[in-house]
Amino acid sequence: MYLDRMLEQLEFTCLQGDIHNLVTELVYDSRKIVKDCVFVCITGAVSDGHSYINEVIEKGAAAIIVEKEVELTPDVTFIRVADTRLALAFMAAAYFGHPAKKLTTVGITGTKGKTTTTYMIKSILENTGKKIGLIGTIETIIGDKVIPANNTTPESYLIQQTFAQMVEAGCECVVMEASSQGLMLNRLAGFTFDYGIFTNLEPDHIGGNEHKDFDDYLASKSKLFKQCKLALINIDDSHAEEILQGHTCSVETFGFAKDADIRATNVSLVQRPGFLGIAYQVEGLMNLAVEMNVPGKFNVYNSLCAIALCRHFGVADTEILKALESVNVKGRVELVPISNKFTLMIDYAHNAMSLKSLLSTLKEYNPKRLVCLFGCGGNRSRSRRFEMGEVSSNLADLTVVTSDNPRYEEPQDIINDIIEGVKKGMGNYVEIIDRKDAIKYCIDNAIEGDVIVLAGKGHEDYHEVKGVKHHMDERELIQDIVAGR
Repeated sequence: MYLDRMLEQLEFTCLQGDIHNLVTELVYDSRKIVKDCVFVCITGAVSDGHSYINEVIEKGAAAIIVEKEVELTPDVTFIRVADTRLALAFMAAAYFGHPAKKLTTVGITGTKGKTTTTYMIKSILENTGKKIGLIGTIETIIGDKVIPANNTTPESYLIQQTFAQMVEAGCECVVMEASSQGLMLNRLAGFTFDYGIFTNLEPDHIGGNEHKDFDDYLASKSKLFKQCKLALINIDDSHAEEILQGHTCSVETFGFAKDADIRATNVSLVQRPGFLGIAYQVEGLMNLAVEMNVPGKFNVYNSLCAIALCRHFGVADTEILKALESVNVKGRVELVPISNKFTLMIDYAHNAMSLKSLLSTLKEYNPKRLVCLFGCGGNRSRSRRFEMGEVSSNLADLTVVTSDNPRYEEPQDIINDIIEGVKKGMGNYVEIIDRKDAIKYCIDNAIEGDVIVLAGKGHEDYHEVKGVKHHMDERELIQDIVAGR
């Protein structure tokens, strides 16, 4: 492809060379240079592509895209832009033939609910026979191909490459999580979403290499609504108005508020042996009665959002209800049916905020006992351990403290920190360092009516110790335990 084709939608300055230059590939990783490629210098948290310019030229790069002052090398085209990440996004879109124009694109942003909502939307639309692609925290799904995720929102080049693969696989629509980092770093630039969705906003991802403060976090999220055609907004969230500041899209709302375009009413908890769910009535632009096999008020929001979106696809009410009856999101209040005596579930809650939300939700079902098993990751904030321990002890009747990715720390040291927090609450606790043994303890000692939540691992299928990830999937551990009984 000619370089000027890739630069069509960008403002740039040609410092040297010819922009009508035939290049072989678009590259942003210096380790993947091929002869006569164009290399985009990305400034990252760990390394800076500008420092590899001499190396990539030696390897045969024909053109370099920069955002900093650099020394020019003869016989190489140098292009200066204001933001190389933004440039990469637009160049990648052109390089792959603007695949987003051949798909219906749905982007979901918010602090919580993104993952669950993407799967609900995917489930409903697939129920109508559509082929749906997905990009998110757990995995990327392209037709029958499933790729484990490294980042919630991948680099822009990978997004455009994935879109192109989805088009080739026959997908009609892609549903993806739009993380604040992905928006802030322009990974989602280069195309316009057909639909942008806002779930909710709470302080998160602030500090370190993420967001400098809450205002920065909010501003990053709000970028989605300057880059979509129609926004679906949770009107109940206190930041709904702020998230829309400067928006360039049409807006619809969902929530419990009376003025929401699509609203939930008459919410009731559904409880049967070994089963927790939720039921409610949809009113406003739609009218239907919903029952789902996932618990909690927050899943009313997630499903209501999915319903509001799927209305625009002309999905029949019966198809929506059929899909929601059996929706299952790996590691998100995922029920594991092994007994009618008690309820067992797996959830990704891995900080105090998410654990408090989860346990508060489960307490509303008035279980005989609420049992919470969790650990905390090593080489991460110690404060998280104290906070999670205290939250669990205040809300759960029994806290089972165990190990979870100790990394380069000693598991017992992490457990001791958690217990320090646990002792600030009123609940009972036990410590069992081996996670399988801890799960077995919960199952073997379950009382009729118990709700047992295995928190922290969620979709993860590994246990990281001393830099090595050992395979460990809680679903398999549960199967082994049940088989052994």
